[in-house]
Amino acid sequence: MPRGKLITIEGLDGAGKTTLAEALRREIEARGFAVEALREPGGVTIAEQIRELLKDPADSDGLADRAEALLYAAARAQLTDEKLEPLLESGRWVVLDRFVDSSLAYQGAGRNLGVERVRDLNRFATGDLTPDRTLYLRVAPATGRARQRARPEAADRLEREEGEFFARIADAYNALARSEPVRIREIDAEQNADAVLRDALEAIADLIAMRP
Repeated sequence: MPRGKLITIEGLDGAGKTTLAEALRREIEARGFAVEALREPGGVTIAEQIRELLKDPADSDGLADRAEALLYAAARAQLTDEKLEPLLESGRWVVLDRFVDSSLAYQGAGRNLGVERVRDLNRFATGDLTPDRTLYLRVAPATGRARQRARPEAADRLEREEGEFFARIADAYNALARSEPVRIREIDAEQNADAVLRDALEAIADLIAMRP
């Protein structure tokens, strides 16, 4: 059984990652692959519990930046061991809403902890698991924040940060995309959802064509 493919979706809050993840899952499945869509942090019970702690301003008031980075890495380690590796080994594809690049951008750059320090932490957490393809939904920070404000649910702890925080994250994502152009494919997320999905399918066409 050939190993499955891991496709991650990255970008600022409001870029449309969750919408794309589900649409992409359906399209990949329609092409005959067994595929599962998951989110981060989350996907398994322990990681979902960590997600609640990280997202709720009341529960995490005063959370230290390094503790935040460690909690994201812990949730990622649990998801990797409990679900990602078993699914991939069984030949299933996984479409994952956020992965290590999120921590590099949000904690490494946004929190000023250092991208390489956070990278090392997450190499340990994931056992060096690397996505086969990363779809970076590029959107201006102002657009992402406007989309957040249009949502019916209240903003979570990270979404309440100031504009400079998201500017640092956007710069980090752009730098990551430039540094790994084969793995990370940029998609203009200012487009409508249909156009984003079309570009995403083009960005993974070579992986689909590799099917034995």
